[in-house]
Amino acid sequence: MKIKTLAIALALTAAPSLGLAAGCSYGKEKQAMSCAAGTTYDSATKTCMPVST
Repeated sequence: MKIKTLAIALALTAAPSLGLAAGCSYGKEKQAMSCAAGTTYDSATKTCMPVST
């Protein structure tokens, strides 16, 4: 009986930690960079640069 109670207590203690570990990348999805008309994205400086023709 004591081992069973200990096992249940351990499972209930570990459950939230395992749940958070599975979803730790929530909100970190990558979004495409968009620049205004007449500019283009420069990956070196990671900014929008005016297009020179």
